[in-house]
Amino acid sequence: MATYDTIGERYATFRRSDPRIMAVITAALGNARRVVNVGAGSGSYEPADRDVLAIEPSETMIQQRGADAAPCVRGSAGALPIVSRSVDAAMAVLSAHHWPDLKQGLAEMARVARSRVVLVTWVPDASPFWLVRDYFPEIFAHDQSVFPGTRELVAVLERVIGPTTIEPLLVPHDCTDGFLGAYWRRPSLYLDADRRAAQSSFARIDAEPGLAMLHRDLNDGTWAERNRPVLELQSLDVGYRLAVSEVALSTG
Repeated sequence: MATYDTIGERYATFRRSDPRIMAVITAALGNARRVVNVGAGSGSYEPADRDVLAIEPSETMIQQRGADAAPCVRGSAGALPIVSRSVDAAMAVLSAHHWPDLKQGLAEMARVARSRVVLVTWVPDASPFWLVRDYFPEIFAHDQSVFPGTRELVAVLERVIGPTTIEPLLVPHDCTDGFLGAYWRRPSLYLDADRRAAQSSFARIDAEPGLAMLHRDLNDGTWAERNRPVLELQSLDVGYRLAVSEVALSTG
């Protein structure tokens, strides 16, 4: 998790829970009262009406958790520092792609959760949106090598945890959480270096050529002409998925 020790210093400023996405995640947790949040970062999407324990490996991220945030223990997904069946549900929001071993992390979530695992992730078989299609194809290429596709993801979840449903997590046009796909209808925000610093994808690449192209296309109207249909949408599927797995009795 060296990435977040490096880029995470202003993470809490730009990666704030979006209430609409929060509502979807909270609903997915069902009636779970005790929840562990794996790769919890600065505390986004931790429901205030549940008993939440956060697990986070980066001290930089832990230090940004607010005074009213859930208690946090330093630890990694591959070896969660809590006993088996000690929580009702385990959740992970846009963190699984940073785990050294996805299957091991999922197995640990299944070990500690009595009933349910909720995972928010991204799938490479979704159509690439304009940012990575037209300006940063290297981000898309990298993510294709890191994230499992929908079928593979469901197969792993069902093998390691239990019966799984997966559905698109639509991103609202004015999303308050600044993850990579959040600004799909506000392209100029990708030119903001501070906002990009809160997106791990940009830490891996030389972004200057793509940024120069985007700046030019915004100035001369090319972007607006090319993406005119997008400007009419209130929300968009940019590849994020909500997966909910019911823990099988034999798991763990």
